Amino acid sequence: MNLYWSVLTVLLLLAITAPVALAFGFAGASAARSAFAPLRWLGKLYMAVVRGIPDIAFFLFFVIALDQGIEYLRQKALCPDWDEPLRQGSDFIVCPAAKMPLNTASQWVHEAYGFTLAVVTFAIVFGAFAANVLYGAMRAVPKAQLETAAAYGLSPRQTFRRILIPQMWVYALPGLGNLWMVLIKATPLLFLLGVEDIVYWARELGGSKTARFSDYPHPDWRMWYFLALLVFYLFVTHLSEKLLARVMARLTLGQATTGGEAQRKAA
Repeated sequence: MNLYWSVLTVLLLLAITAPVALAFGFAGASAARSAFAPLRWLGKLYMAVVRGIPDIAFFLFFVIALDQGIEYLRQKALCPDWDEPLRQGSDFIVCPAAKMPLNTASQWVHEAYGFTLAVVTFAIVFGAFAANVLYGAMRAVPKAQLETAAAYGLSPRQTFRRILIPQMWVYALPGLGNLWMVLIKATPLLFLLGVEDIVYWARELGGSKTARFSDYPHPDWRMWYFLALLVFYLFVTHLSEKLLARVMARLTLGQATTGGEAQRKAA
């Protein structure tokens, strides 16, 4: 049953992380093209720094830093009289009331907290890649259309909302589709964040059955569990490709793009 629940955990992570990462990406891309220089520098710095760090290194560092940062703020708010040093050797020790989550909390609270950290970490990492894709898509929209909108009296905000955003998705969707595929394949990194995902339970169940039924002709049951994982991920990616193709066909309808021209000729 833990294996089945882990499948739902992976699907829930994808369902939550994708829109959150897209929101991070949209905010980063909008900041990167802002006329306000500090905001523009911040958006480009976010894209450059996060994309330049290996995912595993960022996952291992950011989760620890975020967890300790939350406990540090709780320590200052809940235990102002605590006089022991927070760092004692390699340990980070706070008062019991500042622990996140509390030691007395239920198991589901610990799991929900770890899952939330995973969502935030995935969203920040893939949000940086999404920001780069959206930034390029915004720049791909013909400048003449933006100038025409300004000539008709639209404000910069109206031009951004009514002209730029609707048309940029045509250019952004191929890159976002590839990013979605990478996100699917990156879900086994949940194990690094302390979440018992589908890969973890496949290895555990395969290993336990291998030890119990060692006299079978093929004693290593992990091969069959990992084969099931291969089929699962191939099914999810194949379904994603079908959905992305339909969305792309819908977005290119009537657009001055190669896809839109092919649809006009077919019609």
